[in-house]
Amino acid sequence: MADEPTWEDLFGPAEPVKPAAQPAPAAPPVQSAPPAQSAPPAQSAPPAQSAPPAQSPPPLQSPPSHSAPVFGSPTQLPPAQVSAPAAQPAQAAPSFPPQPAPVSQPVQQPAPAAQQVPPAAQQPTYVSQLRTAPARTQTLPATETARTAPPSGGRRDRGSRGPERPRRKLTWLWVLIVLVVLGGAGAGIVYSAFGPQIRHVMGWEPSVDYTGTGNGQTTTITILPGQLGSDVANSLAKAGVTKTPAAFYDLLLKQKKAPTLYPGTYKLQKQMSAQSALTAISNPANRVVSKVVIPEGYNLTQILARLSSKTGVPLADLQTAAKNYTQFGVPAAAPSLEGFLFPATYEFNPGTTATVELQTMVTRMNESLKSHGVAPADELKVLTLASIIQKEAGTSADFYKVSRVFTNRLAVGMPLQSDATVSYGAGSKTIATTGAQRADASNLYNTYAHAGLPIGPIASPGDTAIDAALHPVAGPWIYFVLVNGYTGESVFSTTAAGQAAGVKQWQAWLKAHPGYGS
Repeated sequence: MADEPTWEDLFGPAEPVKPAAQPAPAAPPVQSAPPAQSAPPAQSAPPAQSAPPAQSPPPLQSPPSHSAPVFGSPTQLPPAQVSAPAAQPAQAAPSFPPQPAPVSQPVQQPAPAAQQVPPAAQQPTYVSQLRTAPARTQTLPATETARTAPPSGGRRDRGSRGPERPRRKLTWLWVLIVLVVLGGAGAGIVYSAFGPQIRHVMGWEPSVDYTGTGNGQTTTITILPGQLGSDVANSLAKAGVTKTPAAFYDLLLKQKKAPTLYPGTYKLQKQMSAQSALTAISNPANRVVSKVVIPEGYNLTQILARLSSKTGVPLADLQTAAKNYTQFGVPAAAPSLEGFLFPATYEFNPGTTATVELQTMVTRMNESLKSHGVAPADELKVLTLASIIQKEAGTSADFYKVSRVFTNRLAVGMPLQSDATVSYGAGSKTIATTGAQRADASNLYNTYAHAGLPIGPIASPGDTAIDAALHPVAGPWIYFVLVNGYTGESVFSTTAAGQAAGVKQWQAWLKAHPGYGS
């Protein structure tokens, strides 16, 4: 752990160990700076060794009485209370009570002249005169930087630091001892400066991951197509599912085989372990979707109501989006979006907008028309005929025969006379119509009053109805009538008399089933 602060970083460098062959001279007693009111007169102390001729000792002065000295380090620190020995610069010592200096052996060899400092009686030692540890490579907090930054012009001679430093964990043990001794505010100050290092050494660092399968509170996340593992990791942490993004992302990197994450919305619990979250979103069965089934033959009003109830999108939003139907690529000649929403089962993610839902259904209808070979210019005509077949035919087997009846009528110019078109234009909920409704020429969907196809589709046809409109079965029929509303049975005929007989059969069935269509 090369980046941990040492005892020297915290309290200043320790006193260097002197070589055995050259014992240090007797250390002068520890003296404090003289009081500010009266400074003692300067005393000349004989230097331990004559200074070089080019230099002269600076005049001795009393320490300032009203202002702190200016230090060379980035921040001002109080002056050390140890006078400089004659042989080498003084070293800052921890603030312990003064102890009598041991009797040193006679100096056998003086220190080089370049390292000598002329002694001065009762002269305070300034921090700027002390050697400091080399700058560390780790980015430190501001308070630590201020203590470890060397003064201007300071030397970085690592060779003079003496023997190899002890293990740094011992240093942190001393720090913890200091914390206990200081207690209270002092311990708080030290811990605020070195909290991360202390927690790392002692194993107090918090875990980056939760344990278990969650706390019971549910939430959702959405995985979009093309997202990376880091994107999913961030989404999980932001939703409160995992504790940190790293917990999930590191787990992905450890997988021997990259898991497949399917786009969609997933319902998860908060405070899940990364492994539990990965297991949940790796299973497509855990996707949260709004499943909407649109039956064949539903009209636009019915489709919008079902979309709103199943997906939660406001009905007003769907109605507003549907009014601007050309934005979905629907031909401008069409009177509305009616008939262009393909009937199928859809799955929409939570939060899907009304525009996206409708566009999805229009796109699906375009795919169906293309698969049947319908040219864009013929889409409106094909969908209109297919929608009438979808509403009029009672069974799938009759789709192609009903298509033949309408095709034969169009070929000879006969009105289609479809009750389903009249009912749609009149806003009725049943296929059955009244004489007044069939006589109403203001209804542009009234195929009794107007020849040819109506102005647009009346419902959403499925693939079978579209195929029947394009490929009617061969036959001479020009009439048909439903005779059983529950089974969809119809009677086909080539003459008006046959049609009249079928109508009577239908009316008798309705009389026998008064609740039909209500």
